[in-house]
Amino acid sequence: MFLRVIGRPLLAKVKQTTGIVGLDVVPNAREVLIGLYGKTLQEIQAVPEDEGYRKAVESFTRHRLKVCQEEEDWEQIEKRLGCGQVEELIEEAQDELKLIAKMIEWDPWGVPDDYECEVIENDAPVPKHVPLHRPGPLPEEFYKTLEAISSGGSAQKVETTDKASQVTE
Repeated sequence: MFLRVIGRPLLAKVKQTTGIVGLDVVPNAREVLIGLYGKTLQEIQAVPEDEGYRKAVESFTRHRLKVCQEEEDWEQIEKRLGCGQVEELIEEAQDELKLIAKMIEWDPWGVPDDYECEVIENDAPVPKHVPLHRPGPLPEEFYKTLEAISSGGSAQKVETTDKASQVTE
């Protein structure tokens, strides 16, 4: 009993460095992450339920919180999440909290139904403040491959400039 209560924390691996300049080791990273993820789930409640941003934030935050609650070792948290070091996750969670506050302030989902915006038709002159981006045509091979795939044949030969390749469904 004594070893479980007192000895386990003493036997835990201590991270010496993150190996990232300017990113210090956080000895109680698990507890910090649990607190940040809890606060994130609380703050995101101010965003409307049906918004994609809220759904995405809640989804990955709940997953990360669950992993942090299930694992006690920082190495296992990093391994299971596969999103970098716990110190990086802390910075990311802090940034997400800042973004949530900005999103609430900006209210991008609050566009009225009767809002009208300027529509620029394809042939209309583009205002000078709008960057002009017209992508070039796709390579001929793209269209040949697309045609071969969409034609529904069991096996079609597709010619490319280099060599013929086999496309099968």
